[in-house]
Amino acid sequence: MTERRRGVTRRQVIAGFFALLGLLLIVNYVAEIDLADPVTTRLLFGVGGFVLPTPTALTLTLIGGFWFVAGVVSFVPRIASIGTAMLWAGALLIIPALLIWAAAGKQINVVSLASVSLRLSTPIALGALAGIYAERAGIINIGIEGMMLTGAAFGFAVFAFTDNIWLGVVMAVVSGSLMALLHGTLSITFKTDQIVSGTVINILAIGVTGYLRRQFFVDGGGGRVTLPQFSLPLLSDIPVLGPILFVGKPIFFAMILLVIFTHILLFTTRYGLRLRAVGENPKAAATVGINVTRTRYLNIIISGAMAGLAGAWFSLETVGRFDDGMTAGKGFIALAAMIFGKWMPFGAFGGAALFGFSEALGSNFQILQVQAFGLPVPVQFLQLLPYLVTMVVLAGLIGRAVGPAAAGKPYQG
Repeated sequence: MTERRRGVTRRQVIAGFFALLGLLLIVNYVAEIDLADPVTTRLLFGVGGFVLPTPTALTLTLIGGFWFVAGVVSFVPRIASIGTAMLWAGALLIIPALLIWAAAGKQINVVSLASVSLRLSTPIALGALAGIYAERAGIINIGIEGMMLTGAAFGFAVFAFTDNIWLGVVMAVVSGSLMALLHGTLSITFKTDQIVSGTVINILAIGVTGYLRRQFFVDGGGGRVTLPQFSLPLLSDIPVLGPILFVGKPIFFAMILLVIFTHILLFTTRYGLRLRAVGENPKAAATVGINVTRTRYLNIIISGAMAGLAGAWFSLETVGRFDDGMTAGKGFIALAAMIFGKWMPFGAFGGAALFGFSEALGSNFQILQVQAFGLPVPVQFLQLLPYLVTMVVLAGLIGRAVGPAAAGKPYQG
């Protein structure tokens, strides 16, 4: 009788990572504990809010001890469930541990960091929604990056020539939809490989938007106005949460509403049921009278509209200008957020918030001049943080992610 061998599981790898990281923190900080005169990290909660002084060495040592115990307990079969719960709790402690480590001896505004994180997650969340609409209908859309870039360029172009920023937003949505329609024509009507079609969209967008910038507004520069910021009455006055959730610009608020709307549409309406049926089994959907081709075309256009709105966030809501490649890979990070969220709107929003937080954290690290082992961390390493988080999440944390069964498969009606 042969013995069945089991390889190292993903959970064991994560447990080992936490155990080693915890041991590193203990070794590095336990000797620095000074209860009489500790080096503190001051966590500020809002402008004029309360300040939480935190002993840096003691807190990081305790967190490290928790991580080490959680990792070790996870290897004990009889109490593995307790270890799993401790690993989840340890994952939540990563954020405060990073803040306390980065701002040792300094002050960091937690509310401001959370607010910036959500705003930076706006195009990623919209891009993830674009991916959900397309893939739930059975179309893989890796052209989200190109649709974002097209929306950013043409939205700004219309604004530059008409001086109407709202018309620019509308044009961004329309141009993204047109690029998506091209992707749909290639992949639905001509049954082109959807990965190839999406790649064509990305390459086309780089060329068209680069030409547009050089020919028509290469000297546009900065200094232009962006979409106005406003606060929701009463709600914006709520301590801590008010400035984070209820103060912002239009596309940010639209993103939050679209996440909620998409969840309701997909899981509580007849349209959402038909959409999901087309993405899982288009032949079965066709037998009950659902027009598969029309459903796919409609949703790929909606996908492009979402991506175009995300592009408008870059050029019209954030910087007030257009630069070549200004989307900087956010469309691909949006796909990672979609996979992280298991093709669910709220899950994708959570993934987008994670990536937005990593980007905001990298910017704060530069301001705080973070050091590791007594040496300053190069700015270039900090700028890599969002992309590093993307790789770690996709490769190690989300496990096996299975999308809609018919995604990427041409429908032979």
